[in-house]
Amino acid sequence: MSLNAREHADAMQDYIRQGTERALALPNRGPIVLDDNGKLDAEIVKNYWEYGFYVFTGVVDGEELAELRADIERVLDGAPVERGAELDAHGRPAIGAEFERGTFSFVNPLSDPVGGTDRNKGRHPVKMLDPSPAEDAPAQTIANLAGNLQIMDSCLRLYGHRGLLAVAEAVLGPDFVPYNEVTFIKEPGLGPSVAWHRDGTTHWDADDWDRGAHGFNFMVQLYPSTPGNGVWVLPRSHRERQLDIRGLVAASGSERIDGAVPLICEGGDAFIVNRQMLHGSFANTSAERRVTLNEGFFPRKRIENVTTSMLDGTVATFDPERIRTRSRIIPLAVDARRQRFPDETPYRYAPLADEPECNRWNEAARETILRDYNLLDMYI
Repeated sequence: MSLNAREHADAMQDYIRQGTERALALPNRGPIVLDDNGKLDAEIVKNYWEYGFYVFTGVVDGEELAELRADIERVLDGAPVERGAELDAHGRPAIGAEFERGTFSFVNPLSDPVGGTDRNKGRHPVKMLDPSPAEDAPAQTIANLAGNLQIMDSCLRLYGHRGLLAVAEAVLGPDFVPYNEVTFIKEPGLGPSVAWHRDGTTHWDADDWDRGAHGFNFMVQLYPSTPGNGVWVLPRSHRERQLDIRGLVAASGSERIDGAVPLICEGGDAFIVNRQMLHGSFANTSAERRVTLNEGFFPRKRIENVTTSMLDGTVATFDPERIRTRSRIIPLAVDARRQRFPDETPYRYAPLADEPECNRWNEAARETILRDYNLLDMYI
């Protein structure tokens, strides 16, 4: 079935209404609550494990939110004019050319570039609907930015956020380790869909598999996340080892899977989403923009000395030295945040707490620790 953007938005209305009612009825929404020792409230942890996600409100205040938005606009203004171009729209060298891994990912407007293909290890078995964009739509739209922390200092400071890191510790233990950091951009009338999938790939058959075997993602929202532009999840699906995505789509009669709920919030709020959750997003035929800063983390015990193929086809082993090197970004970010927000209580990252002299944020660290840090991303 072929729909234009307006017809697609109309077709979503009942699904959005029902999903919104279900989402707002769940007891997994509110501010990050820490006790006097910086530990996360136990009820929040309980509800995260029950439903597989939690909506944290008011994580980023207005001042920091403005800095994050300004950094995003600066980067987008310096983007290549098209895929593979070396110059931006102003004739300047495009941002990110100095890094080994490309910064910008372009796709066709309102498309589903991975659904029904073998990309991303075949995690997206069913293709989403591709509505037709407006006649004046550009040929390509930016969907992702890679390496948030090296292209935007505001993102590095956000990465050191005490509340978010305390959540990571509560869920994964004090020795949690990084996954990667990317920005998802879904412009109104242009943003692509992301076909239904689950992120984890390596541990489904592990003898000690559990609800947290593949870690989680934080999704910090710079603008409101709505049912029309945001991610949808199937509550409690992180608890299932086997899930027939094709069967769920077939039983629902369309890509609008029954029982799913949208992740709804205001700008400055953040989600924590279990990487074993079934989730996806529809083409953004709404009038609202979404910009999501994604930060992923793993339990160390699940990643240490694991050898696996990465999404780019390379094979990597996550030995202790690689984990230590990649994890240095956490205390580096904590120090960057301390310098910008000196009145906040900094987070203490236990695995590297005895190496403070090695993790100071300055221009030397930008070159020796931060530059091309994402070449050491880890994946399970």
